[in-house]
Amino acid sequence: MHLVRYQLPGQRPRAGVLSGDTVAPVAGVAGMAELLRLTADELRTAVGKTGDEVAVADVKLLPPLDGLGEVWCAGVTYERSRGARMEESTEQSVYDRVYSAPRPELFPKSPAWRLVTDGEAIGIRHDSGHDVPEPELAVVANRRGEIVGFTICNDVSSRSIEGENPLYIPQAKVFAGGCALATGIRPAWEIADPKNLTIDLVIRRDGAEVFTGTTSTKQLVRELQDLVDVLFVPNEFPDGVILATGTGIVPELDFALRAGDVVEISISEVGTLTNTVAVGREPFAYLAAQTLEETR
Repeated sequence: MHLVRYQLPGQRPRAGVLSGDTVAPVAGVAGMAELLRLTADELRTAVGKTGDEVAVADVKLLPPLDGLGEVWCAGVTYERSRGARMEESTEQSVYDRVYSAPRPELFPKSPAWRLVTDGEAIGIRHDSGHDVPEPELAVVANRRGEIVGFTICNDVSSRSIEGENPLYIPQAKVFAGGCALATGIRPAWEIADPKNLTIDLVIRRDGAEVFTGTTSTKQLVRELQDLVDVLFVPNEFPDGVILATGTGIVPELDFALRAGDVVEISISEVGTLTNTVAVGREPFAYLAAQTLEETR
């Protein structure tokens, strides 16, 4: 079972429960933001009450966040990430220290309206030259900071910009098409051990595999709830938040994404996320236009 946002032709998006090849609306709930305002127990009860099922083939699945929802990311939470950041950076000690520091690295990645999802394009900067996908387990927290689910995040990043200067991290991380989420949220109560999940990455170019990588959330040095707790100390998230927990797969320095590459991420028990690479901001102008239309 997955929690999703979906849209029928001519109707407004709503929250639903995806099971097999059908999706059913959550009764009395308009959107994902409304679900994430509930306590964990209330949410579990709410998604057990659904309306009439429709075929998944007849709906459009949307990014699983709306309203005032945000995506944040944690950095340098895997040994491989620490090594890759040190390899690319002119300031290596910054990443070495944060890996084992009491305070984690956390940064804002995307508001809900700028997200892309499975089957849509992800973006790389035209002025970067060295961009990579970062496959990550993402925790879904309600407004109270309770973990209620898990999804997949592709935290697309510019290695060249971040490597030039750590103070450029916002430019290396936040850009059009730079954050993709899988369409579905797997409820937390259906995953026995989120620190024991396999993460796989495959990148295809012209139909051929040009990079593959595998890791496990066992390698994550931070506890998931600890990351969420630190995020909530200074912040309110009235419509919930999704926190990507860092990557344990980073291609070597001689690899960079190109336009047309297909990036596929899978996490055991959670799902898959597949996107094709586009360059620049223009392919993502529709996100702002679509948001303006929805608010009218």
